[in-house]
Amino acid sequence: MFYEIEFPLASLNVDAVEAALLEIGASSITYLDRGDEPVLEPKPGETPLWSDTVVRALFAESHDPACALSQLAQRLGPHITACARVRGVETRAWERVWLEDWKSMRFGRRLWVCPSTAQPPQDPDAVVVRLDPGLAFGTGTHPTTALCLQMLDALSLSGREVIDYGCGSGILGIAALKLGAAHVTAVDLDPQALTATRENAVRNGVSADLETQEVPAALRPAHCVVANILAGPLIELAPILSAACENGADLLLSGLLKTQAYAVKAAYTSTFDIVQVVGRDDWCCIHARRAY
Repeated sequence: MFYEIEFPLASLNVDAVEAALLEIGASSITYLDRGDEPVLEPKPGETPLWSDTVVRALFAESHDPACALSQLAQRLGPHITACARVRGVETRAWERVWLEDWKSMRFGRRLWVCPSTAQPPQDPDAVVVRLDPGLAFGTGTHPTTALCLQMLDALSLSGREVIDYGCGSGILGIAALKLGAAHVTAVDLDPQALTATRENAVRNGVSADLETQEVPAALRPAHCVVANILAGPLIELAPILSAACENGADLLLSGLLKTQAYAVKAAYTSTFDIVQVVGRDDWCCIHARRAY
């Protein structure tokens, strides 16, 4: 059994709040938006917060709630006692709860992403990627990931060299290998993402053909480059991603809103021909091909 202490961040210093909560034994700290204020495209290393942010800290039942509140008030101010809310939290295997509602998904003609416990699709031509939710982003549920998977399924990847830039969970690189790619270089600035990618590659039996590199990476030009990140970084990385593409190579750019497509395309049109832009909900994926 656990319990949570929740209170508004207001004018408190976020670093001081974290330090106080960890000092009194919090197991985890979460920041929530109490309104409906989007926060888009943080720069690397930034943790932007909302103007009306709620702090929620999780404690084991061995910590007395009244004592924890008293200690918190001493460190952050007596107003915490008046505005904080304490509630019990049921102990559950949350990763199994997620899996109960997460079903196998099809992308394009033959590519499937399935939980490890799911039965394989009945289609004999199905290409299956096994993936469970984890700390690294990317299970296929977000429109940008879904669009990239759909586009990969439509490409001829047999025997090709692929770069997955901003690999997250490794889902796109693993899918490329399952679809016939000869080798994948998975790149990310987050070491946790690279670990998740390697582990997921092992689970899918493709680890021998996948290597990981941390940013900055010296990349050999490839036949296909896919980058599912954000519009700002895609524009900033245009020279690097362009150089990573051989002549005639396919480039898939996603992680951007439809309203951002024009600006992203403009960063690449001097070197690439735009093949198509495919959208889902408010998001889109740009398929470009490097000119000879």
